[in-house]
Amino acid sequence: MENDPSAMALAVKLVLEGDYQLYGIIGLSLQVSLLATLIATGIGLPLAAWLAIARFPGRGAAVTILNAMLGLPPVVVGLFVYLSLSRAGPLGELGLLFTPAAMVIAQTILITPIVAAIGLRSLEDFNTEYAEQLRALGLSRQERAWTLLAEARFSLATAVLAGFGRAVAEVGAVMIVGGNIAGVTRVMTTAIALETSKGDLALALALGLVLIAIALSVNAAASLVREIGRRSAGEITIRGET
Repeated sequence: MENDPSAMALAVKLVLEGDYQLYGIIGLSLQVSLLATLIATGIGLPLAAWLAIARFPGRGAAVTILNAMLGLPPVVVGLFVYLSLSRAGPLGELGLLFTPAAMVIAQTILITPIVAAIGLRSLEDFNTEYAEQLRALGLSRQERAWTLLAEARFSLATAVLAGFGRAVAEVGAVMIVGGNIAGVTRVMTTAIALETSKGDLALALALGLVLIAIALSVNAAASLVREIGRRSAGEITIRGET
């Protein structure tokens, strides 16, 4: 590869020809990031719904902490997970360090605040807009939360997509807890860093092209979801309203 006059041409060739190593790395990246996003969604959206309707002393502080967690340094999260999963850590007996599971844990910690914080903003808007209808229906707090989640689904999809985009682009935390082991924990971002340092620019560029394509696809999907949400905004009705 080093003797080829065009690393970019080789990169495109790797992508188009379905290079085994390239697509193995891509597949693992998507698997880890999608699973982390699924878990973060299951945690973040219910938390956002609860915060949207709950009124308790310290709620403001809880929301402030949630928003502050948007800036969690990935390497610090990676270090925390590493210490927890290492042999001397409380979860060391599970043997998860330097496995895809450890990477999923790190990514979940990083993107749950993103899903929750963005989701909270949307749910608070819906809760304010439909406060009177919700009270008139006499829904319990749990039913109110589920109703808000259902009615704000388009806005919440944007939060989930933002979380996935953050997860698939993560490098620091997954490098620490995954170890960048070929065929085991090597994902797109860590492979790009490694291959660039080795001088294998063709593979690094190929992975970079795929990562950019994924980022563009996520942004396009988010824009499409927002547009669908705007078009249906005038047609939204609260369940049970006649």
